[in-house]
Amino acid sequence: MKRIVAISTLLFLSTTALSAESFSADVWADNWFEMRIDGTQVAEDSVPITTERSFNAESFEFEAERPFVIGLVAKDFKENDSGLEYIGTGRQQMGDGGLILQVKDAAGESVAVSNADWQCLVIHTAPLDKSCEGAANPVAGQGACAFELADEPDGWDQAGFDASDWPQANTYSEREVSPKDGYDRIDWVDGASLIWGPDLEQSNTILCRLTVE
Repeated sequence: MKRIVAISTLLFLSTTALSAESFSADVWADNWFEMRIDGTQVAEDSVPITTERSFNAESFEFEAERPFVIGLVAKDFKENDSGLEYIGTGRQQMGDGGLILQVKDAAGESVAVSNADWQCLVIHTAPLDKSCEGAANPVAGQGACAFELADEPDGWDQAGFDASDWPQANTYSEREVSPKDGYDRIDWVDGASLIWGPDLEQSNTILCRLTVE
């Protein structure tokens, strides 16, 4: 019996290995991203989000067995939960986000791009009142600088998670996002769009997911 179980296990592992495919991905984010496949991290922005003007593109490869879930965590830089950056300087402002992605198979065929088919949940929104941007002494959580913060839902980046109540991703033009360093070095396929939450300035942390069949 032990031998039969061992052989069956080997056959299962062999079949799984053969059914996995190699994929390549390109991601540009303002300012930072993490990408997961079925809940396992396969890439993270190499430039820390605390780096000023941390705009860059990342290209990488991963293996996965279809169908699989792509989970993206994307963050715009903020100094604190007020959602502002450069606090106390002449440049005090709300930051703005943006993300674009494409995934290709080993033959170079497109299998996934960022567009309105994705579902994105905002888990940090700030400031709730944009007048916070001009406050002389902005304090996170007070007055116009109130914010909304939620934890990542358990299992959101895995198959079987019910995201039926998640909104669709919002798409934006290049003019609206003004993508910088790294964006132009990628040859984005037709249909790949810049996406984010419902507000480029107030949506600071978003979770986006897509199932690749």
